[in-house]
Amino acid sequence: MQKHFLKIGKVFINVACSPLILISNNSELAAKYLPNEVDQSIKTLEIPNINNILFQGIEIKKEKKFLLAENNNDINEESVLISEIIIEGWENHPEGRKLELAAYDSMSIKPGSIVDNQILNQDLNAIYASGWFSGVKIKSQDGPLGVRLIVNVVPNPILKKVELKPINSIVSNEYVDDIFKNYYGTTLNLKEFQNKIEIIKERYEKAGYSLARINSPDRISENGVVILKVSEGIISDVKIRFPNSDGEFIIDGKPRKGKTKDWVIKRELKTQPGTIFNRKILEADIGRLYATSLFDDVKVSLGPDNLNPGQVIIFLDLSEQRTGSLTGGLGYSNGSGIFASIGLQETNALGRAWSTNLNLNFGEYSTTYNFSLSDPWIKGDKHKTSFRTNIFLSRDYPQEFKSENNGKLYAVDDQTPSSSDTFSSIVLEKTGGGFSFSRPLNGGDPFKVAKWRVLAGMNFKKVKMIDGDGNKKPYGDRTPTTTKNNISDIICIGFTPNDGSCPEENTLVSVIASTSRNNLNNPINPTAGNKFSFGTEQFISVGKNSPTFNRMRASYSFFVPTKIINLTKACKSSNANSEDCPQAIGFQFKAGTILGELPPYEAFCMGGTSSIRGWGSCDLAVSRSFVEGTAEYRFPVWRMISGALFVDAGSDLGSQEQVPGKPGKLLQKSGSGFSLGGGVGVKTPIGPLRLDVASKDLSGDWRYTLGVGWKF
Repeated sequence: MQKHFLKIGKVFINVACSPLILISNNSELAAKYLPNEVDQSIKTLEIPNINNILFQGIEIKKEKKFLLAENNNDINEESVLISEIIIEGWENHPEGRKLELAAYDSMSIKPGSIVDNQILNQDLNAIYASGWFSGVKIKSQDGPLGVRLIVNVVPNPILKKVELKPINSIVSNEYVDDIFKNYYGTTLNLKEFQNKIEIIKERYEKAGYSLARINSPDRISENGVVILKVSEGIISDVKIRFPNSDGEFIIDGKPRKGKTKDWVIKRELKTQPGTIFNRKILEADIGRLYATSLFDDVKVSLGPDNLNPGQVIIFLDLSEQRTGSLTGGLGYSNGSGIFASIGLQETNALGRAWSTNLNLNFGEYSTTYNFSLSDPWIKGDKHKTSFRTNIFLSRDYPQEFKSENNGKLYAVDDQTPSSSDTFSSIVLEKTGGGFSFSRPLNGGDPFKVAKWRVLAGMNFKKVKMIDGDGNKKPYGDRTPTTTKNNISDIICIGFTPNDGSCPEENTLVSVIASTSRNNLNNPINPTAGNKFSFGTEQFISVGKNSPTFNRMRASYSFFVPTKIINLTKACKSSNANSEDCPQAIGFQFKAGTILGELPPYEAFCMGGTSSIRGWGSCDLAVSRSFVEGTAEYRFPVWRMISGALFVDAGSDLGSQEQVPGKPGKLLQKSGSGFSLGGGVGVKTPIGPLRLDVASKDLSGDWRYTLGVGWKF
């Protein structure tokens, strides 16, 4: 008898410790919401006090475990017969009946079942896994028909509120309430609770807060409030390093320094110490660093801050690229003849991201010296205001006073209308400079993508009228329509004061202002969106030979995505998008007018690469007012090559006669016309290298123009 009792006692000891087995097994919910270490002593057959971190204050009493059987009947030492199952502990809970059924339904053991330790442990796990209970105990009693199991459960309380700490969390408590609103007023279910926490975690992840962690709740209060502590990943510092080719940051015990000032780099970063780490924001920061054209490589790494647990340090490893360049070129154009150019550029002067340019252009008909300095972002300005200034000296044969007609070049002051004319009689020498400030309308947020931009500035220039030898030449004293012995048309090249004199030089001082809105989807090769600009330049008289007038210009362009010609493999695909197949029809409209008494060389020039392409520069009109329109269809041809078909049209609105001296009329410029043509563009880092071929008025007179970038 004693032998059987010992055998049975061995089985019952195992059963009595089953709750301890549950707590220490691999149940996910138990791991999250119950302590990791529990005294599993089986010698005393006692359950120790379990302080559940989720439900502090709920006391689980130490109780001796009853043996599953206390009779002398011979039974199998591996299993016992269950005659009855009683669920207790739910009686005073508002949803007690529901919880009783949940516990019972979680069990595979039913009256009449023969169970062993393994089955009992599985059911204990199943009751916990249901998520409705913070504690489960099983007692056994002898019954007349077998062993009675008494399952004592500790139900979770009614959920009233879930809050995040800190309260200024990225995810608002309003959002949390929206997640749990259907569960407020019901029994807390740990399984469903965890699923909702995962939704909150996904919200953090989708928003870019990839370091955010939601810790297990400290407790649930008596009134049913759960506090979730959030560790969002605070940035303690952003450190900039300039490794050499071997990846070394320290040289001779000192940090290796770069050319670029630290503040130039950090102003491009929205990621700052004290802010919460956001992957998307950091990616945008890196994009802005590349956009400065100061760096050819940017690497990011994260490290823990040992002095501030839970915070991170961001390391930016920057490789600076060469910012100085010397360029040169040789070419030919109708307006300038044969020309050569030399350029010296530095885009990171003094390590402040200043761009300096010295350009020298030498042409058959013009010579220009220009120096400019620009600051893309004035230090300390939260609006990201830029500044530009320049000084220049030029001598050129003004396009306003010459024209091409049937292959012959005519000019004011021509002695004979010959194709060999070099226009040595009229030259404009200009000396001056200017400055301007430009600002995006971003509301003081330098990282906001602002569609609108404003500009304001001043210009100054001294204009001298001379001949090719440098002698003063205020008049144009002959036209192609005059004969050698009959000079009937004499014009003043510059501004004519009220006294009727023709000065040898003019002083022009102007205030400029403009605004623009850019909504294009691509700055180089747009396929959708629109762009608008309006500008005015007010010239102010500062003396007798200084004119007062106002010049206004406006431009509007927009693009309509299309898919008409499919020459490339990407365009042939039915799933092709605008990036795979950049194809669109673009429209541009331009207009301008001048109010006041202007020098003829300040009139609008119609014709040329950026105007009506079937005409040379200024060959269509020299006008006080104008309107122009262009429709252009662009499509990819092969890899790096694109094609274009276009039509240009424009009119001077009959304003050529309103220009002092009427140079357009004297040179028999038509004043209005259109052109048809096509072109090809080869993709380059600075934009498409474009060759356009256009015919004016379907005359068959073709003109070839070469430039960088699309017309608009």
